[in-house]
Amino acid sequence: MHHYDGMMEEPDRHRERFLALWRQIAEHYQDYPTLLAFELLNEPHGKLTAQKWNRLLAEAVGVVRRSNPSREIVIGPVGWNSINELASLKLPEPDRHLIVTVHYYNPFQFTHQGAAWVGQQSQQWLGTKWTGTRAEQQAVVRDLDTAIAWAVRHRRPLYLGEFGAYSKADLESRARWTQFVAGEAMRRKIGFGYWEFCSSFGAYDPQGGQWVQPLKEALLKAGGTGSGGSR
Repeated sequence: MHHYDGMMEEPDRHRERFLALWRQIAEHYQDYPTLLAFELLNEPHGKLTAQKWNRLLAEAVGVVRRSNPSREIVIGPVGWNSINELASLKLPEPDRHLIVTVHYYNPFQFTHQGAAWVGQQSQQWLGTKWTGTRAEQQAVVRDLDTAIAWAVRHRRPLYLGEFGAYSKADLESRARWTQFVAGEAMRRKIGFGYWEFCSSFGAYDPQGGQWVQPLKEALLKAGGTGSGGSR
């Protein structure tokens, strides 16, 4: 579920609706191949606190399990699926068919420069580059080390469900950052999905009918063909 703003603003009010939706979705797809996975909610945030989300996700998993006892379910922490919020995520411990997802856009002033939805301050970030200095690389390494350490400790598979840099950044920096993040994810055996296919972060240009070659090459060089994907 993407852009479920009501859930973020009034989670208690939307609880029953959320669970009813998942009951219907799960029953509809119960006979689909096992390669189909469910993701309960994209980027929980706002008034959907960690405490409320942990309680709700446990209920939703229970609803799904009535019709899909072993289907993989993707779940991320609050704070927009932040790595820093993994510590607050509580999953139903006996259920081993859960995949934990995180989203990654650090440094934010680079990846979201010029993005209008972030606010006026994003215009001040225009021109920010990512040159791959040791300090820049180490910041990424620390973040992904934090994520994989949590996954190993809790024995949960980890999926980097989103990462990308907005098109207002220079293409060379975007490709350099993309290749480094993807490569570091693969070194830790973290599967990934690039955000996104053909819009403002896109690896494909729909108007030109062709790949944004530096981004395509960055993803393929980092992970090898077939190792990642785009959403």
